[in-house]
Amino acid sequence: MFLEALGSTLLGLALAWAAAHRFAHRLPARSLVLSTGPAGALVGAFITHMALGPGHAPATLLGALAVSTALLSLLLRPTSNRLHRSATA
Repeated sequence: MFLEALGSTLLGLALAWAAAHRFAHRLPARSLVLSTGPAGALVGAFITHMALGPGHAPATLLGALAVSTALLSLLLRPTSNRLHRSATA
């Protein structure tokens, strides 16, 4: 369980770092992004581990990746260069 938690935390941190690097203009403060990734991964690993039981490390890491990705996607803001059309156009 300890290695699953450590692996999922590192996976969430790597995902958060990549998201912060790639989508810096669409995300809030970098510290929020870098803390949301590992926290989401830990929650996902815990949920997956409780659902599947011990002995399913790859599936646990996949669940951690899924929840971390979902939480990071909630932080994304829309792009600011969207076309704004008036109601009469």
